[in-house]
Amino acid sequence: MGFFARLARILRSNVNDLISGAEDPEKMLTQIILDMGTQLGEAKRQVAQAIADEKKLQKQFDREAVTTGEWERKAMLAVKAGDDNLAKEALLRMKEHQELCGVYRDQWQKQKASVDQLKLALRALNAKIEEAKRKKSVLIARKKRAEAQQSIHETMSGMKSNSAFAAFERMEAKVDDIEAQAEASAEMAEEGAGDVLARKFSELEGSAGADDDLAALKRKMGLAPPEAAPAPTAEVRVDTSSAADALDDAEQDELAAALAELEAEEQRALVTKG
Repeated sequence: MGFFARLARILRSNVNDLISGAEDPEKMLTQIILDMGTQLGEAKRQVAQAIADEKKLQKQFDREAVTTGEWERKAMLAVKAGDDNLAKEALLRMKEHQELCGVYRDQWQKQKASVDQLKLALRALNAKIEEAKRKKSVLIARKKRAEAQQSIHETMSGMKSNSAFAAFERMEAKVDDIEAQAEASAEMAEEGAGDVLARKFSELEGSAGADDDLAALKRKMGLAPPEAAPAPTAEVRVDTSSAADALDDAEQDELAAALAELEAEEQRALVTKG
């Protein structure tokens, strides 16, 4: 457990140092995950070594237990043979292996308990690294979103500081002024050309047409009395033949009077000469 506690502290310190001094969080997070994977691999090798040591202690315990049983069997064989001295020596050897068996049993049990704890710690560390991998994409998305927001705010601040919107409003006011001047020029041209009166009559005719359409719509909807029928017009006939005759008689009278006046003037002229 001491090893994994130190490893966890190292991981935390490395992560804090990298994040605090990172210029590109995305690249640094990727590197952190790689470093975690490397350290996890080293931790797995050390746990595997601990497991191997535990298996070795178990085998030594089993071997000493078997040896202890063999010396006990040999002591029994010596007793049956009536050789008590040999039996005592076998019992002494049995006791030595029995003590070693107890030592290996204690070491094996402690190592087994340590290995179980190391396995739990390794699984917890692996789970944290997998969680870090999952959080990596979330952190990168948050970083990109924050960068986009910062870029937008910087752009807006730059536009305000450069008076971009004020310049745009000035251009809009300038265009409005140009349009007003153009309309004034057109109105003055109409005044000079005498088209104002024609325009007024055109507007009047348009208004009258709208009034007629409104009245027709009201009559169609039954909101106004129907339009009165036009009064019959008297047929006027002109006798062109009699008028022509009257016109010819008047012309003839005028012609006759003019001839008579000419003849009178000629007579007065003859008298004056004679």
